[in-house]
Amino acid sequence: MAGPGWLERLRAARKTALLGDGKRKIHYLFEDGKEMAEEYDVTTNQLLVRKWREKTALGAYGNWQIEVGELPLPVLAALDRELIKESSANPVFMRKDTKNSFQWRIRNLPYPKDVYSVTVDKDQRCCVVHTTNKKYYKKFSIPDLDRFQLPLNSNALSFTHANNTLIITYQKPAEILAAEEELQKELKKIKAANDGDGECKTQ
Repeated sequence: MAGPGWLERLRAARKTALLGDGKRKIHYLFEDGKEMAEEYDVTTNQLLVRKWREKTALGAYGNWQIEVGELPLPVLAALDRELIKESSANPVFMRKDTKNSFQWRIRNLPYPKDVYSVTVDKDQRCCVVHTTNKKYYKKFSIPDLDRFQLPLNSNALSFTHANNTLIITYQKPAEILAAEEELQKELKKIKAANDGDGECKTQ
């Protein structure tokens, strides 16, 4: 879907907003039944969380799929203890954006920086991370670029490594920055209710 089309889809979605805990929570219900929930920092308007869910073939709601941010602590606590113990040393991949860039963090990667390679695969429209010691390999897409049908640019991609964490940064193109600014104007038009840690739900 092209950029303007995605913005129009956001405008057409049924939206509700909640304010609480320093966050502005927006819930979107699209015509096709899909749901998207976002959380923004009230002070900076920085996106903290974006997650999606849709109904299963039987009509029940599936689990939320995290696009930006981390799983909330209650969800992590509900996982099997042995699973957490087993995976505590495994790499943990998550996305945490900044104002001007998409950013991913992969924790529990103890290798020196010169071991890593982070590249763009333009044909498959994804970024590829691998190590020369063959200890880690991952491919991931950038849904924002897909929604706006924008090409991936190798020059926008960079990475650094510190404290056993690989930090991958992709500079947001001008089209994304402009669209995000426009979206914030739209979201400010929504009257927000006050609610502590409650879920924002559109009926």
